[in-house]
Amino acid sequence: MAALLHLRRRASAVLAGVAPKPQGLATAPRHSALGTGDGDGEAGERSKNPRCTGDGDGEAGERSKNPWVQLPPFAPLDAVAAARAISRGGCGGVGAGANATAIRWVRRCCPHLPTSLVQKLFRLRKVKKNIVTAETSSADASAEQHRLRRDEAIIVVNKPPGMPVQGGVGIKNSIDVLASIFEENSSDAPRLVHRLDRDCSGVLVLGRNQLSTTMLHAIFREKTADALADGTQQVLQRKYVALVIGTPRHPKGLLSAPLAKVPVQDGKSERLTVRASSNAASVQDALTEYRVIESCPQGYTWLELFPRTGRKHQLRVHCAEVLGTPIVGDYKYGRQAHQNWMPLPLPRTIDEELLRKRKLPFGLIVGGGSIAEEQPQLHLHCKQMVLPDISVAVHRQQSSDVDPDFSYLEKLNFVAPLPLHMRLSWEILKSVKM
Repeated sequence: MAALLHLRRRASAVLAGVAPKPQGLATAPRHSALGTGDGDGEAGERSKNPRCTGDGDGEAGERSKNPWVQLPPFAPLDAVAAARAISRGGCGGVGAGANATAIRWVRRCCPHLPTSLVQKLFRLRKVKKNIVTAETSSADASAEQHRLRRDEAIIVVNKPPGMPVQGGVGIKNSIDVLASIFEENSSDAPRLVHRLDRDCSGVLVLGRNQLSTTMLHAIFREKTADALADGTQQVLQRKYVALVIGTPRHPKGLLSAPLAKVPVQDGKSERLTVRASSNAASVQDALTEYRVIESCPQGYTWLELFPRTGRKHQLRVHCAEVLGTPIVGDYKYGRQAHQNWMPLPLPRTIDEELLRKRKLPFGLIVGGGSIAEEQPQLHLHCKQMVLPDISVAVHRQQSSDVDPDFSYLEKLNFVAPLPLHMRLSWEILKSVKM
């Protein structure tokens, strides 16, 4: 982010004779000192540090139209500390852990400005984010402002089932490999923030760049830490929908069951299982809230699952081993329940559009895999995710020399519709019930 600094008379007097050679940036009117001081003897020394810059000589008329001085881009600093503050719902000591703030950056760029004057410029709102410069046309300005209305830090996709999020042996296409298509003109490709199993579908979040990814990673970690500490902030909320075999004993509850890795196939693979004790180093605490949406007479139940921690295969293991209701299509943790699988018949009134299979890019096929199939797909879908608008948090970090307040950040609510095979299963069960 570049900053524009509005300079008054006192600032111009202080800056007289210290500005570097013109760099084609926006300048301030009636401050001829900004266009001077470009002697050869001082150019080398001044070029070592970022400074307040002006336009060129002979452009006094143009300079008089613009009261702003553009500073070099300012990068936000301590993303992890900011995420911790967001998770705690307020000020979290971001400034104390950071190396610089917007005020310190202005002082570094303009070292001859008194600290009191810089602070006053911030108080009077004479420092602003640079969206439109003197050289920007009105059409370019409109396009830039329209672009900034998108979320600047987050990319969210509705991941189809069967699409892996990470590459590996035998995997040609994955979300992390294809992420660069979202930012074709950027050298900083988007990065994964969390994971969804290959056969799981729904909301998947990526950080648009390294900074936002770091902050989002920290928010996800803080959610797990807060849940294990019996916290109630829940800045990050996720809701999954699953169709399970059987019916839980209680309509809702909180599952607390530690998970541990178990090697299988002579160490070639592994699976997770519930462990009674969480003292071992390889055991991780895991918490899941659940609620029954609807129980079906055919022996199936629709569940809402709310993971309070983010462990690998957490929802699948908790459903299979704790609730005793494995997820439909989960052959890793519910193999025994699928041994005597009997597909349900299709009702005559079913929408034919739900039965049509479609080929997607990257070898994906949409359609099929419902409970009417001999081998149904995994019926687990990340339907909703609510998380703070960290793009606003990034801007607030840069706005002042004190710890920014994150207690009133806007919440971003992302909802992904059910995939076709789960929609078809829903219609089948609803029609049979009627």
